[in-house]
Parts: sequence; structure tokens; C-alpha cells
Amino acid sequence: MMTICLRYTKNEQDALEALNTGFYKVFKNIAGFTPIKGSGYTWIRTIIINTCLNVIRAKGKNIPTHEITGFTDVTIPPEVVAGMNEDAILSMVQQLPPATRAVFNLYVLDGFTHKEIAGMLNISEGTSKWHLSEARKILQHQLKKYML
Repeated sequence: MMTICLRYTKNEQDALEALNTGFYKVFKNIAGFTPIKGSGYTWIRTIIINTCLNVIRAKGKNIPTHEITGFTDVTIPPEVVAGMNEDAILSMVQQLPPATRAVFNLYVLDGFTHKEIAGMLNISEGTSKWHLSEARKILQHQLKKYML
């Protein structure tokens, strides 16, 4: 779960804060967990992700709620990242702006749709798509610098 928190937050201190708060919520609400609805891991992961998003908001890094347009799709060839270690990739993701990092993580790593992300972050689907495109552009630029 710490890895999830590190993906969403800028530094280890914020990640630990989110992890501790998230597990507090898990233990506080454990009676509300129903195994029939899903696995324990999924339930805990959802609480941790939502807690990470709350930490981002609490740190004053609010996610913009207005429609953002003008995005383009960017692709990153898999062979570019094949030689990188996990810490280098995580560092690049942590350098993304908070809102862009949140959308990137939710879409790419956690598998949420733009519609789900829009609801979670109180933004439009178009804004979610723009943040994903922006994350890809920034990461592509960072990868080019890394490869030099």
C-alpha cells in the first residue's frame, strides 16, 4: 500500500501521512466491509487511493474543476523504459503536478475510466483526458532527458 501512496504523493512524508490515515479509516470502518461485494484488498486499496486524493487536496494542491481542452495523444514506446529501474520511474511520476499525477495514476495504474475519475475528482471527463495527455507529454520529455 505504501507504493500506492508514493505514486500519488510528492514525497515520503505525505505518503506516510496518507497511509496512516488510510489504515485508520480501514480499521475504523472494518465492520462495514462486506466480502460478498469484493475482495478485502480492493476495499482497502480504494480507501487508500481516496485518502491520497484527500491529502493532495489538504496540502492546498486543489485539482482544477474547469474544462480543459486542447490535448493530444502521446505515446511512449515500451523499449524506452525497459532499461529503467522502478525508483527512476517512480521519481518521474512524483514530479508530475498533483492533479496530473492523480489522473495518471488513477487511469494508467489503477484502471479507472475517465468517467470514474471525473466523478472522484469532481472534474469533467475532458479535463481528465487532458491531464492524462499532459502526464504523458511530461513523462515523455523526462524520458528523453533520462536517455541522454
